[in-house]
Amino acid sequence: MRHLLATILLCLAALAHADDWDALDQPGAFALMRHALAPGTGDPANFEIGRCETQRNLDAQGRAQAETIGAAFRDRGIAFDAVWSSQWCRCEETAELLDLGTVELVPAFNSFFGNRSRGPAQTREALDLIAAQTGRVMIVTHQVNITALTGEFPRSGEVFVVRPAGDRLDVIGKILISP
Repeated sequence: MRHLLATILLCLAALAHADDWDALDQPGAFALMRHALAPGTGDPANFEIGRCETQRNLDAQGRAQAETIGAAFRDRGIAFDAVWSSQWCRCEETAELLDLGTVELVPAFNSFFGNRSRGPAQTREALDLIAAQTGRVMIVTHQVNITALTGEFPRSGEVFVVRPAGDRLDVIGKILISP
């Protein structure tokens, strides 16, 4: 019974934030997105940055999801001063398909799923980069990074509208567009 109640409360919390486009208008707000659908978990043992054939990648549904999300931002006239992405192919492809600006690959947003010991230093580096940014930013990264930054677990393709709050990011809105 407790599990059911917890699940219902999580669903209600997600609905309370669903499609919070106006949150992006708040001072200091920016978009933090988990890459679009990429079947599986983690990466193969032979994973190499820069060699997409060694990585877990977007499938056709993930590519369509990224394009749909980007179109939703453009349809609302929401622009970004910078688009940052992890160097992982699934993040870079998501960011490119969003078509919201020139994509800059930023290692601070690379996944540390396979090496959790890198998490604290990498999260600090990401927070420092975010704090130094003056314009509106779209960041495409991984679940593990977003959870470390916010304490929340994003779905594939989910956009958290966040703003800096000391040693973490506060989630002030969520945007989830179904593929």
